[in-house]
Amino acid sequence: MNLSGKIVLVTGSSRGIGRAIALKFASRGAHVIINYVKNRNAAEDVVKRIKIMGRRSIAIKADVSDPQQVRLLIERCINEFGRIDVLVNNAGIIRDRTLKTMSFEEWDSVIKVNLYGTYYCIKETLPYMIRQGGGKIINISSVVALIGNFGQANYIAAKAAIIGLTRALAKELAKYNILVNCVAPGFTETDMVQKVPPAILKKIVSRIPLKRLAHPDEIADAVIFLAENDYITGEVIIIDGGLSLAAL
Repeated sequence: MNLSGKIVLVTGSSRGIGRAIALKFASRGAHVIINYVKNRNAAEDVVKRIKIMGRRSIAIKADVSDPQQVRLLIERCINEFGRIDVLVNNAGIIRDRTLKTMSFEEWDSVIKVNLYGTYYCIKETLPYMIRQGGGKIINISSVVALIGNFGQANYIAAKAAIIGLTRALAKELAKYNILVNCVAPGFTETDMVQKVPPAILKKIVSRIPLKRLAHPDEIADAVIFLAENDYITGEVIIIDGGLSLAAL
C-alpha cells in the first residue's frame, strides 16, 4: 500500500506511541485522524504538526471504552474523510496492582479500554472497510502479554486477548482484503513508563539485552511497515530490544 493520500485513524494518539505513529504516517503522505480523551491541547498540537507537513488532520475526543462514543468517532471520520484505510488501535491504560489487592473497577476499566476499545473500533470500522474493498487493522499489544509481568494481570489479560483477536480476525477478514496484524512493544520512552520508580526502571533496563528503552519512533516504524505491506496478516511483531529472549 502506498500511504500517500490514505486515511488513517490512530486511537490514543495525543501522546506517546500513538503520537509517534500518527506523525510517522503523516510523514509518509497519509492524512491522520487524532483521537484523545482528556488532553485536547496535546491532540491539537499533533494536528498542527501534521498540517505543517501538508496533510489533513482533525482531533476527535472519544472514550474507546464507550461503544456509543466509538460509533460517533467512526461516523465523524467517515463524514470528514469518506473512508478509513488504516485503523491503528493504540488507546490503552494501566491500573497496576497485584490481583490480590486489585479492585473490580481496576480490573474492569483496563479490560474495557484496552480490549473492548479495540473490539468496538474494529466493529464500527469494519462495514466501511468491507464496502471500500479492503484496509489494514493494526492492533497494539505488549511484550508482557507474552512473557508476563508482576502486578499487571488486568493489562496482560487484555493485551494477550488482543493477540488472539488479531489472529482470529486475520482469518475472518482476509476474504475482504482486510489485513489484521499486531505490534507488541517492549518498555518504551513514554509518560506511562517514566512514572515507574527509578530503581524499578533501572532493573527493567538491566534485563533488556540492548540495555535501553525503545523510542516511540521505533514502534511507529513497525506499524508503518505493516501498513505498507500487502501480504502480511495475522502476525505479531515484537519490538522489545530482546527482552522476551532474555525471559526464556
